[in-house]
Amino acid sequence: MGDQPQEDAAARAALVRLVRDEGARVLATLVRITGDVQLAQDCVQDATVRALETWPRDGVPEVPRAWLVAAARRRAVDVVRRERARAPKEVAAVHDPFGTGPSEAVPPGRWGADPALADLDAHDVLEDDLLRLVFMCCHPALAVDAQVALALRTLCGLTTAEVTRALLVPEATARKRLTRAKDKIARAGIPFRVPAPADLPARVGGVAACVYLLFNEGYAATSGDDPLRADLVDEALRLGRLLVGLMPDEPALLGLLALMLLHDSRRGTRTDADGDLVLLADQDRSAWDRARITEGVVLVGDGLRRTPDRPDPYVVQAAIAACHALAPTFAATDWGAVVSWYDVLLTVLDTPVVRLNRAVAVGERDGPAAGLAAVEALLPPGGGGALADYPLAHAARAELLARLGRDAEAAAGHAAALALDMNDATRRHLERRARGS
Repeated sequence: MGDQPQEDAAARAALVRLVRDEGARVLATLVRITGDVQLAQDCVQDATVRALETWPRDGVPEVPRAWLVAAARRRAVDVVRRERARAPKEVAAVHDPFGTGPSEAVPPGRWGADPALADLDAHDVLEDDLLRLVFMCCHPALAVDAQVALALRTLCGLTTAEVTRALLVPEATARKRLTRAKDKIARAGIPFRVPAPADLPARVGGVAACVYLLFNEGYAATSGDDPLRADLVDEALRLGRLLVGLMPDEPALLGLLALMLLHDSRRGTRTDADGDLVLLADQDRSAWDRARITEGVVLVGDGLRRTPDRPDPYVVQAAIAACHALAPTFAATDWGAVVSWYDVLLTVLDTPVVRLNRAVAVGERDGPAAGLAAVEALLPPGGGGALADYPLAHAARAELLARLGRDAEAAAGHAAALALDMNDATRRHLERRARGS
């Protein structure tokens, strides 16, 4: 009896994860059906609430995604019918506010001539709806910052608050970007489809960025108890393979797929039996997926051969990942090569996070004092800096301080990291490091 509340909570958490894991594909299908991103999000949210109300009572459906799509589709039909019924009344009220005469004909409404609604009773769900959603999110008509925000919200299923933290911007800014993106899609009639072959090369950068965002949210979740969302990782890998099939000569896509494979080769060793994080230095390398490492290294070589003059950011990042994947032990890692690859990466992708990662590598190559100097150039001890709200920057600084025996400063660094938002597994890990355990 005493365990029943815990069992109920665990069952509820499992249901929430299941519904969340199906969310991106369900949303992609609803966008195709309705042609309206906001309507699709609202209807999927309604279906999610219904699922969490009814599944504990009636049991989980045999095909949860089909149930969610059907529930969201029914909600979309109800919304569209209500809007169509309301439009004549609104027009009548404008032209004959006292009801004394006939109203004018109703002009085509928001959904009045939408051919996508013909699909509302269809039973098929296109396998690549998610790929189509990727291309919609990264349409060149959208500003880059809007593409990123929309991808995080729709593909990764992040809340607006989580998008805010991921982008390191104020919540009002994130909301504006999302609203502008949805309005632009509606006004410009941005199509929900994979572009024609001639248009694909111009879309590579945006598409690769969207898929990598999807992968990153799966690889290191923004929030929640589980640091790994395997569903998002698997979807990103599936999309990466589809994109390489569409554009097999594009170095960025070869590098992207290689990067994801090499990172994901460590999936089974990144957490322990209790779901806690295991650092790279402590992972069981014999359990890494050698097939994925081999495939990733081959793709890295292909990408490097195709970029002899100008490095591609994804290919270079994959080369760094290959240095780690091929090292037999953490101690045997070629940190000189890693730092050199980061120097190359900075020529084409100079961001604070890249500089932070390079600083950590410098700390391994040249010692903690050198690493700390590089980190503090980005994160001054007195506050401020480009990474002031990035918890892993504070954690890296704290680790380097601890290695130098500056325990009081290290404790302050861990406290600064723990004051910021992160997923629960990362928080538990940092709390243990702060205690010195």
